Amino acid sequence: MGAMTTALDFLLTTLFQLYIAVLLLRFLLQWARADFYNPLSQFVVKVTTPLVRPVRRIVPGLGGLDLATLLVAWLLTVLQVTLVGTQIAQFQIPGLIDGRTLQPLAIVLVALLDMFALTISLFLIAIIIQALGSWFNPGQYNPVTALLHGLTEPLLRPARRLLPPISGIDLSPLLVLLALQVLKMLVIGLTLG
Repeated sequence: MGAMTTALDFLLTTLFQLYIAVLLLRFLLQWARADFYNPLSQFVVKVTTPLVRPVRRIVPGLGGLDLATLLVAWLLTVLQVTLVGTQIAQFQIPGLIDGRTLQPLAIVLVALLDMFALTISLFLIAIIIQALGSWFNPGQYNPVTALLHGLTEPLLRPARRLLPPISGIDLSPLLVLLALQVLKMLVIGLTLG
């Protein structure tokens, strides 16, 4: 694989992953019932609406969840896997740019796994940023911190019931980080292994 192909792979993968992450973030913020009027929420909605709005006319929501957003994220992931390929865990899956093609069923499965891995990564990053932010600027309002709290609270609340704060130190983020990482390893390992 030449330098030009490697650079093109990197560029396309980065662009696809960033936009898919924003789409998944839109879905997760809605799932977590995070503040819609937060400036970051507004940014996510405005960036993703051009692709989501036409699909929403065809695909209705279910139980208050925007399935059109998930469908667009999945379709873009399928396109990414087809063109560029992906790397999930220790598995490197090449795409058309590398001169290889996958079977359609493999593309569907790999795209779902890639979306799952990206969703877990979004939660991991959100929890880490929220934990670090609480050390450096505790008690101060910040739109990003408020949004991260809204996103991660559905996961942290049950963990706090299992592991309440000890001497004022909340270890629930650590418990959730470990659980998410184990879940990611199990699902991807059992599926591809």
